[in-house]
Amino acid sequence: MIVPDISQNAVAVADHYDELDPIYRRVWGEHVHHGLWATGRETPGEAVEALVDTVGDRLGLRPGQACVDIGCGYGSTARRLALTRGVRVTGFTLSAEQARYAAAHPVPGVDIQVRDWLANGLADASADAAWAIESSEHMVDKPRFFAEAHRVLSPRGRLVICAWLAGTDASGWKVRHLLEPICRHGRLPSMGTREEYEAMATAAGFELTGFEDVSRRVARTWPICAGRIVKALLTDRETRRLALGARNRSAFLGIPRLILAYRTGAMRYGIFTLTKVGENGQRN
Repeated sequence: MIVPDISQNAVAVADHYDELDPIYRRVWGEHVHHGLWATGRETPGEAVEALVDTVGDRLGLRPGQACVDIGCGYGSTARRLALTRGVRVTGFTLSAEQARYAAAHPVPGVDIQVRDWLANGLADASADAAWAIESSEHMVDKPRFFAEAHRVLSPRGRLVICAWLAGTDASGWKVRHLLEPICRHGRLPSMGTREEYEAMATAAGFELTGFEDVSRRVARTWPICAGRIVKALLTDRETRRLALGARNRSAFLGIPRLILAYRTGAMRYGIFTLTKVGENGQRN
């Protein structure tokens, strides 16, 4: 795992997303995560929704289930799965601006809260399913992230994690010049490998029931974002003012590194499917 930087804590993450909120919505849209391409002919919007639908499929969601969106952003994933799968969703975000946007776009059965997942306040075994799409990277204490998910899930509960991962063999210049700057610019305390995620999940009491490396299917997200940012900077004065003057403006410097990190294998993108294991060590 990239050496944790505890200065990239929940306060720093919240500040990052609050300050850059207008740019994020312009560049990313309502879904602040990668797209997933199957044929290569999908639009960026279709690819983003495909990732959400993949998460719903991996979870095996059924109508009426109680779900948790860990790091819900603007609530778009929660809204889509509530509408298409008939589930109830409690979402957690650190960003007041993201929660404000979610409140302006309500959907029945979706509750978005401004709260740290590591102090979520949910009752034990109160959720049937949970997901974390590109939010575990922001957790200072990743073992506790898994432990809280295990505590909150009911027996047979599933957790799906879509995560930015450090390449297993990444070292030397890939770490110093790609992964560590990406973590600094993106307010990520650390970036774990696939093996480290699996070990933390197992230690928390989960059984790994599926893993897929979809790096090649998501990597085109970043050239698309780069093009959108360049266009916005050239055509919109307010975007240009915010991007150049923001405390968190270094976030944009990470995009070329992200493109290179995928191309060199320094960074991977994985989808984990986990099932809560019972107290007797058996899958419930």
